[in-house]
Amino acid sequence: MTKQKLELTWIGKGEEIKLEPRILIEDPGKSYGDPKSENMLIHGDNLLALKALEQDFAGKIKCIYIDPPYNTGNAFQHYDDNLEHSIWLNLIKPRIEVLRSLLSSDGFFCCQIDDSEGPYLKVLLDELFGRSNYLTTFYIQVRYANKTLSEDNAFQKLIEQCFVYAKDYTKCNPIKDLEEYKIEKFEWEIIELDKGEILELGRKKVELFRPGKYKINKIEASIKGLKETWATGSLIKQKASSGEFLDKYLAPRKELDGLGCLYKVYGIGEDGLGYRYFTGPKKTDATKGKFYSGVPLQRVEEILKGNTKKEIPIANYYDLSGNFGNCRTEGGADFRGGKKPEKLLEIIFKHFSKNDDWVLDSFIGSGSSCATAHKLGRKWIGIELGEHAYTHCLPRLKAIVDGSDKSGITEDISWKSGGGFKFYELAPSLLRKDKYSNWIIDEKYNANMLAAAMCKHESFKYFPDADIYWKQGKSTENDYIFVTTSFVTAEQIDKIHEEMKPDESLLICAKSFAPGCNNRHNTITIKKIPQMILGKCEYGKDNYDLNIINVSKEEETDEE
Repeated sequence: MTKQKLELTWIGKGEEIKLEPRILIEDPGKSYGDPKSENMLIHGDNLLALKALEQDFAGKIKCIYIDPPYNTGNAFQHYDDNLEHSIWLNLIKPRIEVLRSLLSSDGFFCCQIDDSEGPYLKVLLDELFGRSNYLTTFYIQVRYANKTLSEDNAFQKLIEQCFVYAKDYTKCNPIKDLEEYKIEKFEWEIIELDKGEILELGRKKVELFRPGKYKINKIEASIKGLKETWATGSLIKQKASSGEFLDKYLAPRKELDGLGCLYKVYGIGEDGLGYRYFTGPKKTDATKGKFYSGVPLQRVEEILKGNTKKEIPIANYYDLSGNFGNCRTEGGADFRGGKKPEKLLEIIFKHFSKNDDWVLDSFIGSGSSCATAHKLGRKWIGIELGEHAYTHCLPRLKAIVDGSDKSGITEDISWKSGGGFKFYELAPSLLRKDKYSNWIIDEKYNANMLAAAMCKHESFKYFPDADIYWKQGKSTENDYIFVTTSFVTAEQIDKIHEEMKPDESLLICAKSFAPGCNNRHNTITIKKIPQMILGKCEYGKDNYDLNIINVSKEEETDEE
């Protein structure tokens, strides 16, 4: 019987895109600030740009946030996302696949969307990330209830969703807010007089203290601590509650363990301690015991010193309607269609990354995610195809480096100035067809660009040796690549072989070479370009975009 799986299907699904592994070319005239900065602002098709990043950044990005065109059927100033649903899915799927490969094993993927494609996107993400790696959905109020858009018709769209996934649920650790324990009456102290006996009940570790091995004293103190609660009938009906555990696993042990025992059950309770104490029946006719929640006496001094804090669960609803309404000119970038406020990005990046982590957004629009990441001290990569990479993102990020940007979260986090970024253009396709329809190397590629491009195609790291000309890149410590447009002779190969160490190997990529060069030495392989890479990927295509064009402005009206 064929194994079946739950998945979303659509027209065109499964048609493979053979992406060309392009190189990125820095434009020093647009790079800005600290020349040592690793931050990257990339102009070009985001699918090709993501593929270009894959070799150097696979497994390194801690948090990815994307805000793709929503496919709402309405035109915006910078995006026309009126795409047929299957086309939208075919365009978004390969991007998410590459993005997932860039995530670190403990990384997070966050994708904001509305309900036009949201349900379909959720099923697709379940398939690509695995349903077990779904963490939560943030529900974000983006407009006031009395703010009406032209597309609202009978129903208003006030809420958007941000789906949050882990690369690997077992390794992720979202950052939660902390709070001090509250001060209130402390009623009980439990003192362990000796080590208990280790049991396993209900898949939980349990430490059993028999009478004489523990003490319970009623005391008074000004700290939140042990609270005595009877395991009442209503309590034990709560699924996975302390009362249920007491009733199901501990009360029946009266005959086995005897009366008056104390049980320390690990992995239960809502107070963040990691364990909870229970007492079994003290009389032969008793059927219930008690459980004690809170802080045992040995931790009181630690709490009073302020060393113990409690994690607060991450919220999943945020009313940012005011922030969305006021962010249109945030950062000096007037971007009216779908702009996200820095406050939203601050929430996401603070939960799912920390200082110096890499964050990435491949649909940066006006640059809100990069701006926020920069102010928060994250290392960032932003990709944008449209002209607003120049007109919006570039000046906005320069202003942040200079410290002249006072908008967004600047004052909240006391951002001053500093840092920098490098500006990159996506290189053109390596190959093009000549007038006879033959594939040739594009003349825009100089020797260094060609070497870097061939390294990507052959899975080598471009790393030219300062002294040995034929060591232009390497895949291992002893495996090198040499790319040349010159005619290669057998004598040249012999000379290179003399310079090679016994454990070294070399791949030579040349436009032409003399007969007898191949198989001349078993540690040297020679291949002809461009023939060696034809058919590996799609050349000459510069645009896999989501139909991003300049169209009419979004229409809005206000209703009092």
